[in-house]
This record gives sequence, C-alpha cells and structure tokens, in this order.
Amino acid sequence: MTDGITWLAERKCIDFSGHSVLMSRDLAPGELVSRIAERAFDTPYTPRGIGELTGPQVNDLLDDLCGDVWDGLALRHGRDGGWSFAVCYGGWMGELVNRSAVSRGGVHLFHLEYEEENGKPVPPHFAYHHDDRFRCGFNLHLDHSWGYDGVDGDPEPARRIEPLLSAAGLPDENADPERVHRTALDVLGQVFGLSLPRQRIVEGTLDSVVLEEAD
Repeated sequence: MTDGITWLAERKCIDFSGHSVLMSRDLAPGELVSRIAERAFDTPYTPRGIGELTGPQVNDLLDDLCGDVWDGLALRHGRDGGWSFAVCYGGWMGELVNRSAVSRGGVHLFHLEYEEENGKPVPPHFAYHHDDRFRCGFNLHLDHSWGYDGVDGDPEPARRIEPLLSAAGLPDENADPERVHRTALDVLGQVFGLSLPRQRIVEGTLDSVVLEEAD
C-alpha cells in the first residue's frame, strides 16, 4: 500500500507557499539533488548538508541564513517505494527553468508544482522530462487559464493520459478545482506509478540541503 500522490491536492499540503517536488526512479536521492542544484536553475548551485530536518525547520533556517525564507533555496530529499524525491523550499517559484537538463542520460524525471500563494492565480502543474527533453505536461486544473490546450508534449505519453482524463469526465469547467486536481493526480498515478510518502514529507524529518551559489 503506497500513499500515491492524490494527497498533493490538499490545501497547503506540504508548505504554506505550495509545493514543488521532483521525482525519479533512475537516480539515488543524492544524485537527484546534485543534478537539480547544478542544472535546474539559471545559476549553478552547490548543495550543503544541514542535517535531517522537518519542513518548518528548513524554513526557519532559511529565514536565519538569508534574512527571508524567500531569498534562499533548500531541498529535503529521500527515497520511498523505488522513487527518489526532492522537495523544494524557499524562493523556488519560477526558478526551475532547466528541468530537462536533470533528465540527461536516459533519466525519467517528474515534476509536480503548485504556487498556492501566487495571487494571479497559477494552477498546479505536471511535467515529465526524459533524456534531456520535455516529454509531456499539463495544467492540473484542466481549465483554460495559462494557455491550457490539452496535454502538451509527445503523442505517446499524451495518448496514455488523455483517455483516462476523458473517462473521469475531465476537463470540466464547472467542477470543483480541488476535485479536478485530485482526479488528475490519480490519473498520473495510474499512468506512471507515482507515489510520495505523505507522513515523512509532511510530519517527519528528511535529509536536507541548502543551495549555495557555486564558486
């Protein structure tokens, strides 16, 4: 029995700002963190270990180190059920611009992100990258905001996702957004087998790093 990923539809499920989680079966947690730090941002970073911490403890540390939690970047990471995962903290919003580079060398990388404090608002989003390129992604509210036009990307993964969304009655502009979000996450879980350990991420401690600008 796994936790799946539908719990990510719960409001503020990981952090007050929302969530940004990267997952891969192909990389050990340390390698996933190293690749994110070195390649996912415009600026290369070096990860510095800060021990096993809860999410609130990481936010408090960023506040102390940077003067404001939004001015720093940190990751909590681990492995569960074959999946390595990294959870972002600090000012990650809009900064993970080179995610495909993390998937070089045949790696399958999945990214689930929701900027809940963005007042525009920004819908939750899913992206799948493989072998240094974007494979597919979509807005998990399945509405027409932010240029939504179905599942973007290569036909093969899109063909696996779209029939299941249709069978669940989506897209549906009149449906409750949280229900749509949860249903879309359920479909992704069916297609890709995605799962994250809710208790360990939300309440437990995980190995944590702060990201420092590389010399």
